[in-house]
Amino acid sequence: MAITTCIFDAYGTLFDVAAAARTAAAEPGQDALAKCWPQIAQDWRLRQLHYSWLRTIMQDHVDFWCITQDALDWALEAQGIDDAALRERLLALYWQLESYPEVPQMLAALNTAGLDTAILSNGTPEMLGAAVTSAGIGVMLDDVLSIETCGIFKPARAVYDMVGDRFACAPGEVLFVTSNGWDAAGAAAYGFNVAWVNRDGAPVERLPGRPAHVLADLGGIPALAGL
Repeated sequence: MAITTCIFDAYGTLFDVAAAARTAAAEPGQDALAKCWPQIAQDWRLRQLHYSWLRTIMQDHVDFWCITQDALDWALEAQGIDDAALRERLLALYWQLESYPEVPQMLAALNTAGLDTAILSNGTPEMLGAAVTSAGIGVMLDDVLSIETCGIFKPARAVYDMVGDRFACAPGEVLFVTSNGWDAAGAAAYGFNVAWVNRDGAPVERLPGRPAHVLADLGGIPALAGL
């Protein structure tokens, strides 16, 4: 079945989630952050994910911006940092995350070929809109889909249902692209053709569903889409 629709996870896939901590650490007066920003970035991301899964299990949904703030608070406290101004700076930078360098050219190729393209993310519409605008990729996307529409986080099947509802496509027509191994497993089990962008060389998750393709970056996505 030919690919008609390319769907992208946002955070860690199109947008570099470490960029906020890395940028803040390079600013004047951030000597303490400069020493530990990679650990803060890692903890921040992991807690985001853990809290989204745990809140789903607990049936206590809050939006991803609330989770992002809670996760940052945990990450800062783990490093012994109590700095309200730094916290606000990091949160502000999260609305301006850099895209990975290959993203614009990759999306432009898909767009030129006439494929449907969209983001499907745990992020709120406001967060995703800000990131898309900051990266300058909005003109190359047909839609930005947020889980807030269904009120449950990935990898719930209801989230993946949003793709067919929006684009009237079968799962086999979808190339789903994510940097998250757990998301790759969930999307593959759902029936999507999955490309896992494994930037860190991690093992494949021991979960139902395995990605059809494993890439080091997004540069190979147009070829996988048949271009």
